[in-house]
Amino acid sequence: MEIQPNNEWTLAIGGMTCAACANRVEKALMNVPGVVTAEINLALETAHVAAAVNKVTDEMLVAAVVSAGYQAHVLNSERARAEHLAEADNLQANSWWPIAVSAALSMPLVLAMAAEWSGLEYRLSGWLQWALATPVQFWLGWRFYKAGWHALKAGSGNMDLLVALGTSAAYGLSLYLLFFPSHAGSHHLYFESSTIVITLVLLGKWLEGRAKAQTTQAIRALNALRPEQACVIHEGQEQLLPIANVKVGDVVLVRPGERIAVDGRIQHGESQVDESLITGESLPAAKKTGDMVTGGAINGEGVLYVSTTAVGAESVLARIVRLVESAQAKKAPIQRLVDKVSAVFVPVVILIALLTLLGWGVAGGDWQAAILNAVAVLVIACPCALGLATPTAIMVGTGVAARHGILIKDAEALEMAHAVKTVAFDKTGTLTEGHPVLLACESSAKDASPQDSEQLLLLAASLQAGSEHPLARAVVDAAKARNLDLQAAQDVQAISGKGITGLVGTQKLYLGSARLMEELGVNLSALKEQAAVLEAEGRSVSWLAQARPIMNFAPKLLGLFTFGDTLKSTAKDAVANLERQGISTVLISGDNQGSASSVASQLGIAKVYAKVLPEEKANIIMQLKQHDGLVAMVGDGLNDAPALAAADVGIAMSSGTDVAMHTSGITLMRGDPALVAQAIEISRRTYRKIRQNLFWAFVYNVIGIPLAALGLLNPVIAGAAMALSSFSVVSNALLLKLWRP
Repeated sequence: MEIQPNNEWTLAIGGMTCAACANRVEKALMNVPGVVTAEINLALETAHVAAAVNKVTDEMLVAAVVSAGYQAHVLNSERARAEHLAEADNLQANSWWPIAVSAALSMPLVLAMAAEWSGLEYRLSGWLQWALATPVQFWLGWRFYKAGWHALKAGSGNMDLLVALGTSAAYGLSLYLLFFPSHAGSHHLYFESSTIVITLVLLGKWLEGRAKAQTTQAIRALNALRPEQACVIHEGQEQLLPIANVKVGDVVLVRPGERIAVDGRIQHGESQVDESLITGESLPAAKKTGDMVTGGAINGEGVLYVSTTAVGAESVLARIVRLVESAQAKKAPIQRLVDKVSAVFVPVVILIALLTLLGWGVAGGDWQAAILNAVAVLVIACPCALGLATPTAIMVGTGVAARHGILIKDAEALEMAHAVKTVAFDKTGTLTEGHPVLLACESSAKDASPQDSEQLLLLAASLQAGSEHPLARAVVDAAKARNLDLQAAQDVQAISGKGITGLVGTQKLYLGSARLMEELGVNLSALKEQAAVLEAEGRSVSWLAQARPIMNFAPKLLGLFTFGDTLKSTAKDAVANLERQGISTVLISGDNQGSASSVASQLGIAKVYAKVLPEEKANIIMQLKQHDGLVAMVGDGLNDAPALAAADVGIAMSSGTDVAMHTSGITLMRGDPALVAQAIEISRRTYRKIRQNLFWAFVYNVIGIPLAALGLLNPVIAGAAMALSSFSVVSNALLLKLWRP
């Protein structure tokens, strides 16, 4: 039985330098009894831990990380997470000076080497070379010894260990030649190899850090949306309070142009609200009294009084940040293969370096060349590019998707979506608006005019003005859209399950189902055939009749009203875009066959399943997976949750239920079906980047290590190539930021 975690932590991790470090921290946390999952985000330098027992404490988790050779502290609030991100930015901004000092000390050695290659007479004394190289090796390069030692104590290896071993070998050889020049038979020293490698690795890590910082821009942008203060109305007075002091139920004043500080419901006021950084929708949304607003959105021209429904960690914005962080930290299936390769990579490289040393030393008798070639193997084999290939692409992909209203909650969904062959849509609320609207109003008169239909609408809307029934609201909304002046209705009574009756002016009216009309004896023949056609298409029909003043005469039919759930404006293009991508579409609906078939025919969907129960939806998804390959399910309701869970990729509409969103791997923040094709497109582009990065990372090592072992690469060139490989992998991933829907 699967263990369900009931405790979660986010930890800031210090001292990680490569993917091997992240793997070691993950292993240390997983060894804590009770921990179920530990997800490490190398770029954010955080760990998300979930445990299934209450016995796991903050201290136990921190101690596990420290024992592995790293620093850790618990981030126990949204603000602490934001501050950690800002602190990482400051450290990155101030990390340039070791590179500058290392470069300044290495430059004379580089010039001497260049002069020697050019045949010029420019030579530094051996002791001056030693004086320049020693601070670089043991002061600026101390971080590699420290991290490498921790890796050795943990019984594993990492990039730092390779750099420490390689540069120490070059430094040690140079020191030997300096003290015993007659034994070596050569006056050349190799201090420049160790110093330049350290300088290049520091430069590569700095460039890599800058590039990784750009991969987290989505989270930084979301964090920047959080206002620090809110204007709270307390006993009629305005109070400016820190956002942490605002409570659920407080009324917050939002002036024109301000960011909304809390999630809440508009108590009073109307305005246009810009929610673009949350939903991806570029146009402001009209908001009025009773509507919900989201913290972080920008108020337009009106003044709003908002009753707070959620603050802090429970706000929509905070949940989005956590979901994006979680998606970026989780490993894609392809990353697990990379981790297995990385686990044996460093020991294999050290073995190759040892064989290179012995091969050149024993077989060729040239121990100087043997050491330099072994150093080149150690330096060029740095596994950074391999470790960064997948997570950087995933981070950029999820970040750019979030900016466009596509919230990808786990890396597996992002990776799998690229291979989807079939997309199954729910109907109501997914492809349609999810609420009935008045489609037509037709008079029973033979020579009916538009004025007759308008008069019918006026009578029906006046009769139902006080009703909250969905069909009644559709009639009233249609009347308001035509600017009709409604009349006051009297003696209004609901007829349970059938309709409504009342007086509008002097006319006694009946509005309801065909069953009500039959009970009243109303003759429906004038419109009965038309009604049958409409009902076969899945439309709802209501009838309006007027009582006659003559005793025992049945009421007279005035007309009928046709209701339906209208298609979303982008639904047709959404299906067409999927077809263009080579993806087939299916409609699965709990509605009747007529309604489902009508929607499918309008959208061009060939395969339709109607009158389907929730548990049957999941069975249909399983059948589609067996015959049609990978299947994505798109839905918004509680009844869609089993199908969303059964699909390879679940895609939920944010306008739907919380259960649907929790069950799915991807949430569309605008509830727009056109985003489905865009989610698959960003998945395809991200997966393409992952494959490109892994290809170049593997090719780099497959080509570079043999060349170094054969003596065709010196340590300086190997160091430059190693730094360039990591930077190029991250830069290639950053090209995803250019994607536009």
